[in-house]
Amino acid sequence: MDIKSEGLHLINKPRGRSSFSMVAQVRRTSGIKKVGHAGTLDPEAEGLLIVLVGKQYTKQAGDYSKLDKTYQFDIKLGEFSSTDDQEGEKTKVSDIKPTKARLAEVIKALTGEISQTPPIYSAIKIGGQRAYKLARKGLTPDMPSREVSIAKFEIISYHYPNVSLKADVSSGTYIRSLARTIGEELKTGAYCTKIVRTRIGQYKLSDSLVIE
Repeated sequence: MDIKSEGLHLINKPRGRSSFSMVAQVRRTSGIKKVGHAGTLDPEAEGLLIVLVGKQYTKQAGDYSKLDKTYQFDIKLGEFSSTDDQEGEKTKVSDIKPTKARLAEVIKALTGEISQTPPIYSAIKIGGQRAYKLARKGLTPDMPSREVSIAKFEIISYHYPNVSLKADVSSGTYIRSLARTIGEELKTGAYCTKIVRTRIGQYKLSDSLVIE
C-alpha cells in the first residue's frame, strides 16, 4: 500500500497518539493537503484508523464513520475512574469478586439495543465546546444519552480484577462507557485499561499499515 497516493488507507494507530497526529503525518508523507480520517480513536486507544487521502475520498468520511466496529478491550474491576480509563482519578468501590457466571449475565444483558451516556471526557460538543475541555475546567457537562447497538459481546478471559472482552458495536458506541456500565451492574466499579479497534465495516486491523 502506497501511503503517498490518494485513496483509502488502513492505519494502525498506536496508543498515546491522537487521530489528528496520524492524519498530519500522512499529510506530510503524501504531500497531499486533503487528508482526513473516518472515526476518531482516543489517544489512549489503539488500532484501526481509516485515513482518507485526496478530495474525492475525504468527501466520503461520513459514510465510513457510520460503519459498525469491533473492539477488543480490557477492564479492571474494583474502582471507577473519572475518565473511565487509566488516566483519570481512581475511586475505590468494592472488593467484591464477581463470578464469571455473573459477569456473563451482565454481558448478555448489555447485548442488543441499549441506551448509553458518553463519558464526560469525550470529544462530543456541548454548547459549542468539546465535553473534555469543559471537564478539564472542573465543569460537569450534561451528556445526552444515545441509543446504540451491541450485536455480539463475549468474554475472552477473566482473572479478577482483570477482564478481557470483545464486542461488535454500532457506530457511536463508547467502549469506556460500556466499561463503566459493567462496573455499575456488578457493583464493583470498572474502567478501561486497554482499547483496541480491530474492525471497521469490512476493513480489518490485520490489513493495516504501521507508520513509524
